[in-house]
Amino acid sequence: MAKKEEKKDIGITVKKSDNSSEWYTQVIQKAEMADYTEVSGCMVLRPRSYAIWEKVQEYFNKELKKRGIKNAYFPLLIPEKFFKKESEHVEGFTPEVAWVTHSGDTKLAEKLAVRPTSETIMYDSYSKWIRSYRDLPLRINQWANVVRWEFKNPVPFLRTREFLWQEGHTVFATKKEAEAEVLDIIELYRQVFEDCYAVPMITGKKSEKEKFAGAVYTTSIETFLPVGKAIQGGTSHFLGQNFSKVFNIQFLDKNEKTQYGWQNSWGITTRGIGVMIFFHGDDKGLVIPPAVAPTHAVIVPIYMKDKEKVLKAANKIKASIKGYDIILDDRDEYTPGYKYGDWEMKGVPVRIEIGPKDIEKKQVVMVRRDTGEKAFVPVKDINTKLKSLLKDIQKNLLETAKKSLKNNIVQVKDWKEFLKAIKDKKMVKAAWCEETECEEWIQDKSGGAKSINIPFDQPKKIPEKCCRCGKKAKSVALFAKSY
Repeated sequence: MAKKEEKKDIGITVKKSDNSSEWYTQVIQKAEMADYTEVSGCMVLRPRSYAIWEKVQEYFNKELKKRGIKNAYFPLLIPEKFFKKESEHVEGFTPEVAWVTHSGDTKLAEKLAVRPTSETIMYDSYSKWIRSYRDLPLRINQWANVVRWEFKNPVPFLRTREFLWQEGHTVFATKKEAEAEVLDIIELYRQVFEDCYAVPMITGKKSEKEKFAGAVYTTSIETFLPVGKAIQGGTSHFLGQNFSKVFNIQFLDKNEKTQYGWQNSWGITTRGIGVMIFFHGDDKGLVIPPAVAPTHAVIVPIYMKDKEKVLKAANKIKASIKGYDIILDDRDEYTPGYKYGDWEMKGVPVRIEIGPKDIEKKQVVMVRRDTGEKAFVPVKDINTKLKSLLKDIQKNLLETAKKSLKNNIVQVKDWKEFLKAIKDKKMVKAAWCEETECEEWIQDKSGGAKSINIPFDQPKKIPEKCCRCGKKAKSVALFAKSY
């Protein structure tokens, strides 16, 4: 095999535990997941990361179809008059909105908001489409990009000014139907993160302070990254009749009486990719769960003199593997060792090695990315072994992530224990009064720890007093510093 001088910086040069921020930056760039642009907070999703997003789309679209939810698309630009209709909504989003004010040198008669979320543009259409109870439920999802401008310290995938997402917007005839969907969707989001990204999530309700602007209440999925910060995975909002009254979304019920619709909105974003990277990545780079892996296995041929013979066997093996995305790395300018490091960094779940001795023994060597374990596999058993190996890798990644999440949640009894847990970069589980004033005090005095959510899974007996203010506790909530 011809050899050339190989790059010394191909691998990750910093440990995840030493400098997680620099580690993450190197991983997303060297593993060809994303690239920075000249506009702060806007990034390029390279083909490898976009392929992961496509797998999530495929999974989620199947679930939408099961529920009778249809995909559509609405405009990127929203007239200012639409945006200003719901006062709480506009107040919540105004700092984040990017506005189009000119066409060339000509000033527009009305400013247009670049979509930060689509409630207002979609509900104007809904008010025209809905006339009778027979038009309900109306359940529409769109896959789109959004722009939210107001923030500091962008982090690719986790916190960017422009990002990709899906947003569902639904209208029901009754409150009961709408609230049932809120819970169904938030549970579906938990399922998406576990089944696709192998990341555990905690479902719960947001505080009044942290709820979506314009919602009656917000439910969310939350997790805690191994690097010491909480992060939100997705939200499902019960909007009640707040928007239907503003946008005049009315219908005649079965008794021919005029009623306002009951509404929800819900969404998950490309943030999930960043969550996956932080949860599973190691000092070698990415570890991608098989369910969303752009490439399931890479075949690395090993030869010195028998190049044609080995490549022929490798090509035959590639052709024999059915139902998976396989790459044969036949780059002649790199050594097998270089290729191992390259594909480990890119997180490919399985490496398949084959050399002259393996050909003689009618076997290959399979190496799993998550544990590094090697197995000698007869050629005739490759498909069966690969299938079971990928399934086991997916399961192992989820189980490991669940242990990490559990180990990073600390139950506290008082404010002193609360502060210690936050200092130790843990997620706090504490009895809480649920009052906004208390929440703001906690965030201020703890150096930025805020309420994450109030888990649906509550203890049978809630402690009597709030861990901070001593008032009557209403629930046990999660607090942490977060992205």
